[in-house]
Amino acid sequence: MRGTISRRRALALAAVGLGLVALVVLLGRGGGGRRAGTTASAAAAVQLPRGGRTLLPRTRVVAFYGAPQDTELGALGIGSPAHAARRLERVAAPYRHLGRPVVPAMELLADVANAAPGRDGLYMSRQTDGVIRRYLDAARAHKQLLILDIQPGHADFFGEATRLEKWLREPDVSLALDPEWHTPGGIPGQIIGSVDAREVNAISFWLERLVKRRDLPQKLLLVHRFTPGMIKGTVKRRRRVAVTINVDGFGTRVVKRAKYQSFAHQHPRGVFDGFKLFFKEDTRIFRPSQLRVFRPVPDVIVYE
Repeated sequence: MRGTISRRRALALAAVGLGLVALVVLLGRGGGGRRAGTTASAAAAVQLPRGGRTLLPRTRVVAFYGAPQDTELGALGIGSPAHAARRLERVAAPYRHLGRPVVPAMELLADVANAAPGRDGLYMSRQTDGVIRRYLDAARAHKQLLILDIQPGHADFFGEATRLEKWLREPDVSLALDPEWHTPGGIPGQIIGSVDAREVNAISFWLERLVKRRDLPQKLLLVHRFTPGMIKGTVKRRRRVAVTINVDGFGTRVVKRAKYQSFAHQHPRGVFDGFKLFFKEDTRIFRPSQLRVFRPVPDVIVYE
């Protein structure tokens, strides 16, 4: 399994700072999509992209993870947002046979951890509104969710989450936390980070209040994990927020399944289960039908 950060991913992180500058110029010019805070109709403002107001456990979410700065950061960054959305549809379709409606989702790195400190010393870069809007427009065109992922570097998760509030007010935008890349006192890619469950619970409480105040559909809060100490403490369940522990890390089928089964029984009842698959790094990647024998069957599947 992944005991240390792969050299390839670490090198990709080092390049992100330069790639982001060029991407801002390219993607920021479009501006043709809807702005945050606007919706196609009043009905769309209170519904999920494929109908209803509850994500989990009613549906199963299948996501692509990544950022457009570098294809090494994940599947979502390969090609244009529209290209990624079409490919995601094809990958997600077989999951219908596991017994629930499928909701495809784009997990965009809204904060990308960097190997260099940058001017602010936070070891991360933030996507511009133009980049996020491009992915939101593509997600909406294909009736998919957008999940904004936070790799905070030396920043704190709560501050970065609240900074994204204008996007999270939208009914089709959710949130993910990437504790691996929360490394205050260390360099992302050289050490493995973590998060205190109290911060996760504060974020889920804040997010639930936002959902209630604006009468939004249930949101997803995805928290990545591949070591026992990556989440310190107990994560709480929420009624209006589908808190999900996503078991991360690449490796062989036997090791990945064993780790998933172990972590899936360590959190409270009512917290949902996710599983991450790697197109490149996994040894004989699981097919959708093979996840049927997992106990529990994952509620969320993320591809990197």
